[in-house]
Amino acid sequence: MVPINPTLVTTAFTLDGYRIVRNIGVVRGITVRSRSIIGNIGAAFQILFGGNISLLQELCERARKEAFEIMLQHAQEVGANAIVGMRYDANEIMSGVAEVLAYGTAVVVERT
Repeated sequence: MVPINPTLVTTAFTLDGYRIVRNIGVVRGITVRSRSIIGNIGAAFQILFGGNISLLQELCERARKEAFEIMLQHAQEVGANAIVGMRYDANEIMSGVAEVLAYGTAVVVERT
């Protein structure tokens, strides 16, 4: 199986220069993350001074990246070569624990 090129993932429902030849269905990637106690303490200090909370920003970015990569793998497993309508969602499961979901519609596309 050829990995899906991330440039063939879009929030739009079409890909310029391509036509959708087959709609496979919804694919998703999910990850659940929490910050370590040391990370929480570091973030608390950053909160005291205001501005960007870089420790939490890094955690969120890692979680989004992981969910995205799992979604790409899921799409590849079902035979897609692109994803349209891609979105992220996040929910707090319990205090300090968040779920990040990446999802979209797996499709097969051909160059036009």
